Amino acid sequence: MQNVRFIKVGGKEEAATVMLERMRKELDEGLRVLGLATGSTMIPVYEAWAKSDLDFSEVISFNLDEYVGLGADNPNSYAWFMNHHLFSHKPFKETYIPDGTAEDLTAECDEYEALLRDAEIDLQFLGVGENGHIAFNEPGTPFSSTTHVTELADSTLGVNSQYFEDRSAIPNTALTMGIASILSAKKIVLLAFGEKKRSALQELVKGQKTTDYPITSLLDHPDVTIVTDLEGIAE
Repeated sequence: MQNVRFIKVGGKEEAATVMLERMRKELDEGLRVLGLATGSTMIPVYEAWAKSDLDFSEVISFNLDEYVGLGADNPNSYAWFMNHHLFSHKPFKETYIPDGTAEDLTAECDEYEALLRDAEIDLQFLGVGENGHIAFNEPGTPFSSTTHVTELADSTLGVNSQYFEDRSAIPNTALTMGIASILSAKKIVLLAFGEKKRSALQELVKGQKTTDYPITSLLDHPDVTIVTDLEGIAE
């Protein structure tokens, strides 16, 4: 796996420091289009950026996904998450997040994919689900997929229920960049912490692509960095 590089860290806070310096370097080298992720893994990263002197004023950002039916004023939406943790602290030139309240979701996906193709992401951040999903591309998603509407797996709904006071309020569908959309980024950084993510990373390390574990699609990408606190993954 010459295309995949592992960085071992002590935890999320150390990862945030490493990603602060990585972002500083990328901006110095001319980064202009940034792919962003959500979830608890990214909160320390965004907090470090927000407190720093990093300048995103010439950067365009694209987020991976959004729940269907949740508007930007809903605290469980990813638009709200991004505004709260990053965008309200650091101005960007432009920010794009799929609109989960669009009347025509298919058209929204097509328009978002067209924007992605025109922009060409320089660096895409990712997390990974316990079942190996990246963005909301659940097991079984074709590697050729572009931005689409997806039904969330029961395991994903179970994990994400911790963020909802009322589990019944969790949308079971979402808009997500497809796997091909993600792989079109010039560079990818994936952050994964805790034992629950071990099996997904182990599948990647096996070096065999399978739609049963969408993370293994990263084997097709030329420049992937995995940041993790797990021992023995890349040995």
